[in-house]
Amino acid sequence: MTDKLIAVLDRIGQVHLRPKSMGIAAPLIGIGRAAAVAQPPADAPATILLIPRIAARSEETDEPYESCVSFFDGRGLVPRPLMITVETTANASETVTTVYERGLARLINHKIDHPDGAL
Repeated sequence: MTDKLIAVLDRIGQVHLRPKSMGIAAPLIGIGRAAAVAQPPADAPATILLIPRIAARSEETDEPYESCVSFFDGRGLVPRPLMITVETTANASETVTTVYERGLARLINHKIDHPDGAL
C-alpha cells in the first residue's frame, strides 16, 4: 500500500509544480486505510504515516496559506499548531512517537486530516 502511495505522489510531482512539500493520503486515492505519505522539502526522505494519531499539539499556532493536491489551484488560510507529537504504527504493531515542528508539523497535520475524514 505505501508503494502505491509513493507512486501516486511521484506522478503528481510530474504533472504539478511541486510546492515546498506535498503528500498523499490513502483515502484520497480510494484506499480505505488510515495511511499517508508526506514528502518534505529539500529531497528529505518521505515520511510514512500508518494509523497516525496526533497525541499532543502546541498552543502556539500560525495561519499561512495551505494547498491540497485535491484542489490543485486552491489555497486557503489554515490555522495549525507549530508543534505536534504524532504516534504511528510501525512493524509488528510497534508504536513510534515523533515530534514535528513548523512546516513539517503543518504538512504532517494536513496528511493526518485526510484519513480522519477532513478535507
